[in-house]
Amino acid sequence: MVVVAQLVEPRIVIPVVAGSSPVVHPIFRIGIGSDPDEGGGNPKPAPMQSLENRIHYKFRNSLLLAEALTHPSLAYESASPHFDNQRLEFLGDAVLQLIVTEELYRMFPDFTEGRLTKLRARVVSRRALARFAMAIHLGTYVLLGKGEESSGGRRRPSTLADAFEALIGAVYLDAGPVPARELVLRLFESEIGGMAASPEELNPKGELQECLQALHPQAPAYRILGESGPDHRRVFLAEVSWRNQVLATGKGKSKKDAEARAAAEALRVRVWEAVEDAVTCHLPAAD
Repeated sequence: MVVVAQLVEPRIVIPVVAGSSPVVHPIFRIGIGSDPDEGGGNPKPAPMQSLENRIHYKFRNSLLLAEALTHPSLAYESASPHFDNQRLEFLGDAVLQLIVTEELYRMFPDFTEGRLTKLRARVVSRRALARFAMAIHLGTYVLLGKGEESSGGRRRPSTLADAFEALIGAVYLDAGPVPARELVLRLFESEIGGMAASPEELNPKGELQECLQALHPQAPAYRILGESGPDHRRVFLAEVSWRNQVLATGKGKSKKDAEARAAAEALRVRVWEAVEDAVTCHLPAAD
């Protein structure tokens, strides 16, 4: 016979066998319990406290943290498909987007929507979130099924990004928007702080293409004219042209670097403006 147990959080329902204790469910092997400082019986387990120490946030409802750390593979293997971090991931994604969007909106009052969108992508992309997750060793705490564990899921970027979003969603439900915002900005401090010094990653090839294709759909073309120097210090010479017109050349330590320098020089001299209508097009300042 299967009955339903509701623990701590009414919206989380876990099926258990009648007569058994729900704490034997794999979710509770990390030791969900009350904090002794709050008059409860069982202290939180060391792994959970370790993560809380890393993020400098103490959960009131430990079950939310357990849910955030539970990968769907474990929920599936334990026959509890409704207890995993996917819903918290959904919520955390929205919370992160709002917090980062508001912070960038305040930081850069003169930026257009397009530039703000690019900045936000640097912070909340899947790759960036996986990097933030690794910084707090989140993979160590994620609860995985045996198959996912054996296939390297603990280090998988998608798993880490999902767990990070779920963690933020859990904090939001546990304490509200203000503590969630404080946590996000603390974890993202270095990344967001770096944006204040260098708002956009310099990408002269991308900037040049965007500029020229505002005039004509044809993209600029690059070719390597030659190379010189000893093997350990090669120097490449690149040329960029557009619509049968040479725009500029550039030298670099690699072909990619030479092409980027050629694009940057083209943006500086802007020879196409002699035959095309001028458009506002420039590299962002690297203050």
